[in-house]
Amino acid sequence: MSAQPEPTRDKATEEAQLRAVWAKPTGWRYWTSVNNAQVGLWYGATAFAFMLFAGLLGLLIRAQLAVPQNDLLSAETYNQVYTLHGTVMMFLFAVPIFEAVAIFLLPPMLGARELPFPRLGAFGFWSFLIGGIFVCGSIFFGVAPNSGWFMYPPLATSEQAGIGADIWLLGLSFIEVASLAAAVELIVGIMKCRAPGMRVNLMPLFAWYLLIVAGMILFAFPPLIAGDLLFELQRMFDWPFFDPARGGDPLLWQHLFWIFGHPEVYIIFLPAIALLAMIVPTFARRPIVGYSWIVLAAVGTGFLSFGLWVHHMFATGLPQISLAFFSAASEAVAIPTAVQIFVFIATMLAGRVIFSTPMLFAMGGIAIFVMGGLTGVMVALVPFDWQAHDTYFVVAHLHYVLIGGMLFPVFAGLYYYYPLIGGKHMSDRVGRFAFWLMFAGFNITFFPMHLTGLRGMPRRVYTYPADIGWDWLNLISTMGAVVLGIGMFAVVMDVTLHRRGKPRGEVNPWNAGTLEWISEPEENWGVRSIPRIESRYPLWDQEALARQVNAGDWYLPDAKEGRRETLVTSVLDAEPEQVLRVGGTSYVTIISALTLGTVFVALTFKWWIVSLISGLAFMAAVLWWLWNGTGDIPEKDGKDIGHGISLPLYASGVKSVGWWAMFITMTGDGTAFASLVFGYFFFWTVHADFTGGIAGPGMFWPMMALALFALSWAATLAAREANRRGKLAVAWILLGSGALTSIAGCAAALAGPLTTGMDPTAHVYAAIVWTLVIWAALHGAMGGIMQLYCLARSLAGRLTARHDMELHNVALYWHFMLVTALVTFAVVGLFPEAL
Repeated sequence: MSAQPEPTRDKATEEAQLRAVWAKPTGWRYWTSVNNAQVGLWYGATAFAFMLFAGLLGLLIRAQLAVPQNDLLSAETYNQVYTLHGTVMMFLFAVPIFEAVAIFLLPPMLGARELPFPRLGAFGFWSFLIGGIFVCGSIFFGVAPNSGWFMYPPLATSEQAGIGADIWLLGLSFIEVASLAAAVELIVGIMKCRAPGMRVNLMPLFAWYLLIVAGMILFAFPPLIAGDLLFELQRMFDWPFFDPARGGDPLLWQHLFWIFGHPEVYIIFLPAIALLAMIVPTFARRPIVGYSWIVLAAVGTGFLSFGLWVHHMFATGLPQISLAFFSAASEAVAIPTAVQIFVFIATMLAGRVIFSTPMLFAMGGIAIFVMGGLTGVMVALVPFDWQAHDTYFVVAHLHYVLIGGMLFPVFAGLYYYYPLIGGKHMSDRVGRFAFWLMFAGFNITFFPMHLTGLRGMPRRVYTYPADIGWDWLNLISTMGAVVLGIGMFAVVMDVTLHRRGKPRGEVNPWNAGTLEWISEPEENWGVRSIPRIESRYPLWDQEALARQVNAGDWYLPDAKEGRRETLVTSVLDAEPEQVLRVGGTSYVTIISALTLGTVFVALTFKWWIVSLISGLAFMAAVLWWLWNGTGDIPEKDGKDIGHGISLPLYASGVKSVGWWAMFITMTGDGTAFASLVFGYFFFWTVHADFTGGIAGPGMFWPMMALALFALSWAATLAAREANRRGKLAVAWILLGSGALTSIAGCAAALAGPLTTGMDPTAHVYAAIVWTLVIWAALHGAMGGIMQLYCLARSLAGRLTARHDMELHNVALYWHFMLVTALVTFAVVGLFPEAL
């Protein structure tokens, strides 16, 4: 970074350049946009549509249970309805809605033009949309999943589950791709694309919460993906992971599912608290009280949430010491949660609260969530849980926590942030009317369920006999659900109809103090110029900042080169490091999502050839995407960003956002791998004869595979060093030989169980060994493709000694690959052979 004299500027020309570069596509090409503003709105609208669909299913459930012996729905239809209701609410609304809000809000909130991987965000949206339609559409053909949103075996692995179980497993696996893509973009965006001066202790609380949640997604979703893999291998190829007769155990699915499932509750809850953390200070007219405390409490909540999964398994016959530990952990998580609630109360008490519509929804959400938290403390006690387990008491608790902790804050955020969408305002009168209907309807619906549960009504029954004390409570709940539905319908009407014809209003009607309120809704960029930040509430503390930013008086005010650009800053202190050129409008995101979606759909129906062709098409699309959309060598070394500062246009290694994306992606990948290894040792601990008398893969082939993969890793590192020194011919030889060695390693890996005749359908030991070996081989093959990609880039002159981002990223991948190979082949080759 070097200082230079600042030239005379033509602000009108600069603005015209930016407007042309960031222009929104028109006509049908509008859907090829990758801009955060459009993708965030698509994401949010789609998530709300899925929520309304799930709400209608919920009303069907309540209609069926309104009176005893009701025959409105058959047992099979009811099973599909309640399974899809829970599935859609948890997987297609609760998490995606916050990813949508984050994609829309974070760039202007961080003072950035765009998040670092806009095409990845768009790919995530299209994956979410396709997967959601596939899962939801199944009910219209009578083949929806019918085994509960948790899909417990052996019911879900039986023939009775039908193709609906495969739709659930493969459809949601595809949707989880979208969540992981969003997590990568959010983490890198928050860490590396903040406005200069926005140190970590000045970040908006919303950004802190989303950073924590995105990190939780990396460690919570992969175990579910691993479980889905094992589940589908049993359903598709009869590998007996959950079949006790062949050494399997259904409890492994519960462990993997709830390692995901309980953090999922906090993945939903924390972003809702993040919205409240933005709303409460604005309407209390003062900064948040205890900023450091609430950040530490959020981190503590995220950390503790991973130690609570057995909270859902108290009735499965686990040892007493496990029950005691997880019961204590479940009680302990109430402490950081309470800290966050008390911080909001303290902020309101220290300020002068304005009871606006957003504040009304926020306070209502806090009240409902506290009620759900109190019942959560009750079910965390093992003796009480044994009594209330699988009753409607748990249904009531779940909805108080999720709706209070998520839905009401989402509506608060909708009313609060709606002016950023086109400058229009929602109706305060309709909002208050909707709030009281929703608040009353919610409590009328779910409070009586505590009583029906305590009276013994089990969950997941489609009807019940009369005269046992459940009928009038269920009727009240159904009436409340109708009131709740009317309230939500009022909000939908406010969004879709009321704003039509309304004039554009003030962009910041609440006089909020954070940076997102600088943005101009009619423009397609995040901010007109990127400011230097000096406080947590810059619009309150930095006089005339909004005017200066919108006049282009800060950094990166132009787009002379005709490229979309934003700043990359250091992780801790947010000092400028690079001008990052981000991808623009492209078809590749849609093509990639469609081809990958076709892979999952074809697998569901066992169309093997279609799946293979689609997989190859997806790989080709991704390679084209990477070849043309990443790692471009700039036409010059640096760019003047204003105020006498010049920054480089290219970075590699740890300073590159691509390096961070690879690290984060492989962290999630490593978590999925660790879950499979956990499954291996789980089977060892629960069976006296783990191997079932089956011979293992031996030691020779696993050790040979490990040696070959280690050689390929070394070749990659040597190629990077040779390229750095300008020895291109040596680098080419090393990359080519590394790819060949990797392929040989894959063959050696598969040779172990193949040559010893391990039949994965005969016993779970053979099945889990094959799974680990195939996992390592696939990753080795991917590493070989990466090496060949770098070779092709170098031969084409797109990878040089100075511009070597791809080689650094591939070397990082091979670090993870070496660890994967070491663990895999040490486990399958030495254990239990070496005992």
